[in-house]
Amino acid sequence: MVGMLGVLAALSTPLAAQTALGLGFVATLGGGWQIEGADVGLSRPVRAGPLRFLGVGARLAGFVDEGAIFGGTRGFISGLTLSARTARATLAELGDPTNVTTFGVDLTIEATGYLAANSPLLVGSRWAAVTTLLGLRFGNPGGSQFTVMVGPTVFFGHRTDTRALFTLHVDTPLARRGTHP
Repeated sequence: MVGMLGVLAALSTPLAAQTALGLGFVATLGGGWQIEGADVGLSRPVRAGPLRFLGVGARLAGFVDEGAIFGGTRGFISGLTLSARTARATLAELGDPTNVTTFGVDLTIEATGYLAANSPLLVGSRWAAVTTLLGLRFGNPGGSQFTVMVGPTVFFGHRTDTRALFTLHVDTPLARRGTHP
């Protein structure tokens, strides 16, 4: 899969100029029942104050009991996520000038609406969440980029709950066909 993503990055146009496809793993952290699953989404570059990317995505996951050895899964959860991300503050650059890899940090704000089936959480079966994620992003600025993000998420439902959210993401630019104005 890493080789396939490398080919996609080499054949695509710069990430800063187009839509990017994001795929990732997402999980809440802690003991007891936690959410673990996958994210898929699209992001577009914007210039709105400190914001540089806006995105929309889907989150599909299950509930996992971190204290159980066997049979620790229950229910299903889906969510629609709207996100806004700042520009990356570069910490370091590696490689030659024609093929540079950068390391940097950015901040992502997410608003997510969730629907759950057989939820063990006290927030109920429908709730919203607001998340602030600090990300360590690395990769070629004109190609695929990998991100590790962590931050607090607040669930608003029947009850309010705060948890830590952890994500691993890869963003790869989508190729354009033909010329565009």
